[in-house]
Amino acid sequence: MLTQLTINQFAIVHQLTIEFQQGMSVITGETGAGKSIALDALGICLGQRTDSTMLRLHDQRAEVCAEFNVSHNTAAKNWLNEQSLQDVDNAEHCILRRVISPDGRSKAFINSTPVPAALLKQLGNLLVQINGQHCSQQLLKTDHQMYLLDQYCDNHDLLQKLQNQHAHWKNLQHQVQTFQQKCAENAAKKQLLEYQVAELDEFDLKAGEFEILEQDHLRLSNTETLTMLSQSALQLLSENEDVNISTLLSRSHQHINELIDLDERYQGVSTLLQEALIQIDEAVSELQHLSASIEQEPGLLVEVEQRLSQAIHLARKHNVNPENLPTIHHQLKTELAALVDFSQSEETLIQAEQLAHSNVLDTAQQLHERRQAGAKHLADEVTRSIQMLAMEKAIFVIDVNFQAEKLQKTGADSVQFLLSANLGQVPQALNKVASGGELSRIALTLQVLTSSRNAIPTLIFDEIDVGISGATANVVGKLLRTLGDTAQVICVTHLPQVASCGHHHYIVEKRIIDDHIQTSMQKLSQQNRVQALAKLLAGTEITESVLANAQEMLALAS
Repeated sequence: MLTQLTINQFAIVHQLTIEFQQGMSVITGETGAGKSIALDALGICLGQRTDSTMLRLHDQRAEVCAEFNVSHNTAAKNWLNEQSLQDVDNAEHCILRRVISPDGRSKAFINSTPVPAALLKQLGNLLVQINGQHCSQQLLKTDHQMYLLDQYCDNHDLLQKLQNQHAHWKNLQHQVQTFQQKCAENAAKKQLLEYQVAELDEFDLKAGEFEILEQDHLRLSNTETLTMLSQSALQLLSENEDVNISTLLSRSHQHINELIDLDERYQGVSTLLQEALIQIDEAVSELQHLSASIEQEPGLLVEVEQRLSQAIHLARKHNVNPENLPTIHHQLKTELAALVDFSQSEETLIQAEQLAHSNVLDTAQQLHERRQAGAKHLADEVTRSIQMLAMEKAIFVIDVNFQAEKLQKTGADSVQFLLSANLGQVPQALNKVASGGELSRIALTLQVLTSSRNAIPTLIFDEIDVGISGATANVVGKLLRTLGDTAQVICVTHLPQVASCGHHHYIVEKRIIDDHIQTSMQKLSQQNRVQALAKLLAGTEITESVLANAQEMLALAS
């Protein structure tokens, strides 16, 4: 619980230290005195946003410090231990501190250790629950209605289990979708590869074949030129009747042989000419053979041209050079063979997803049953309470509807609070039939009833009794006092009926000191409480009868 709150240079507070006790503490004061400033300061310690307007004029910094006793708050102690933020010398206490600079920035501390403000908020949710004036408007939201019902039913552990299962199911759903997309991509890739491989199989271009085709095409498309040039060469070499190379060499060889008879030094020349004659004869023979083998086949040329054209076309499709088609053909075959059949893995994954969905649905059904049972009890309690709050004929109903197709991390339920404000009236949604005053009373009742089931030890009610008075205010005070028997309740109020029910009473006053407005807050003694209640009852004119009335109110409340 909250044991001490220290405020320095915050808003219109110069310096203030407040000690709090177990039970119901009420805070009263004149309108504008700053009754809610202490709660605003506490909110800063609990991680709420800060800004420069929170500093007193000309001050260099504001500081707020809240001390809690966590000896009976297992959740808070476990959290401190997990974050290594516990005070080893005083493990039963926890101190939250916030320092605000003139630019609105702040520094946060837990047990003297600097931390991000987000950690203050996490821990604050385990220490304090603040119920403000706007709770009645929140009551119109269906998600808040479900939150209140779950809080009343103590569904935290089951909700946590459901959220974990839901997250696991959604993860498997995503895996299935991703896997199916991968399978579709795999099937499309396999279809493309099969088509490409079949096309290349049918064409079946061998390694080195394209180069041969190019040579064949060059030869077949130039047969006339080949024939003409071959014949011309043969004429020059041997077939010209008048002059040819072979005849001239033979004559030269004869003359050299005659020279040898006269001078043996010409023997080498004779040998060379003899070898040349042999080479010429071989060249003529080869040329005659090649000339005779020149093919005049237009059909063969067409076939070669078609195969070349097909090779070039396929090469363009695969973005490679034609001579590399056999290589790409082999690569595509290898890639096709390596593709895996995912059908069995997909079936296993789908089964796991279906099992996870079934588990989530089972837990959601358990949650639904708990909500249904809790809704009946809570509705009955709210009905009894609001009937004591000047709504004698009202009937409160909680409708819990299970919709499996709308399964979410909060379950498959839709929760709606209904009200029949008058006898014989069909219960309808709160936003249709509840007036502002009725909504405030219902909200207050729900806060008290659900907070009593809450593990959070400190409950704050900030002027939630706005819009009620008289006997209704008496009932509200009794409800809060009853809640204060099991939890620490801090209530800001302007009603004497509520204030009289507090175990402790604090008064907020505003004074002008050195031309500056300052707010102070002090705990009242029993005698001073009578004076404060009398002032709430009658204003400035306090008579003996008013004092007696105030004394009687305190006596009745205690």
